[in-house]
Amino acid sequence: MRPTFVSEPVRVRVPATSANLGPGFDALGLALALYDDVSARTTTSGCRVEVTGEGAGELPTGDDHLVVRAIRAGFDALGGQPPGLAVECVNRIPQARGLGSSSAAIVAGIQLARALVEDGTRRLDDAAALRLAAELEGHPDNVAPCLLGGFTIAWTESGGPARAVRLPVAPQVRATVFVPEERGLTATARAALPATVPHVDAARNAGRAALLVHALTTDPALLFEATEDRLHQRYRAAGMPGTATRLAELRAAGVPAVVSGAGPSILALTGADEIFEAGMGWTAQRLPIDVAGARVDRGRLGHAERDPVAAGRKS
Repeated sequence: MRPTFVSEPVRVRVPATSANLGPGFDALGLALALYDDVSARTTTSGCRVEVTGEGAGELPTGDDHLVVRAIRAGFDALGGQPPGLAVECVNRIPQARGLGSSSAAIVAGIQLARALVEDGTRRLDDAAALRLAAELEGHPDNVAPCLLGGFTIAWTESGGPARAVRLPVAPQVRATVFVPEERGLTATARAALPATVPHVDAARNAGRAALLVHALTTDPALLFEATEDRLHQRYRAAGMPGTATRLAELRAAGVPAVVSGAGPSILALTGADEIFEAGMGWTAQRLPIDVAGARVDRGRLGHAERDPVAAGRKS
């Protein structure tokens, strides 16, 4: 049955995310309180996208925009497309830095599609929304915390859909992100990974990933040991030497720091109050853990939501 579209605009706030968290490659993710705000409404024809903040002047402003592609995929899953779309994006999540900007766009689009269709959340439930987001992104580790909030463990059934569980984060956990000026590409970072790794490294990573679940949820004093990785970070180091150097400095100082996603940003789970200096070419920002995930509301973006620095860093 074709969907019935609502007449009023809808909006969604989606958080930045950090995936892998060291040893939890392609499985663990954490939502961070830095947000993109996106609104959409159906129109009589065409497609128009307005972008403010991160990516303004660079991102597509039509059907090629990732938010629109995700909205279209959501509408297809819901049974049909409206005549036209108008989308407004206020971006604060840095682009191509390993903080989940593409996952935020995908989750925003799917959530907007659900909200623009009468009874859309019943026709495309949360589990189906996660499956669709993971299909569009290619893996579920970033889309899961973006959709659900908090700390997530995501996996893909053998030959089947993506699934995820959300776990509470211990209140002592503190997140600081170090963001470099240069950008990175997930595809390039994945291409640096070997086809096989030593069995001893795989076994060690499995143990550290299990320990990390305990450390993040129950005992942050174990975060330094729990964030050790031998599966992906060292293989990617040559492609982002500045990140490798900064990461080594932080860990030498006893900071439980990891490459955020595919990089080049770094996530430090300090569990302490001190702010570490960013250094030339880097910015540092303390971010609370987001616990709500993607949040949908009715109406256009408000004045504060349109401010590209209201919920994050200046572009």
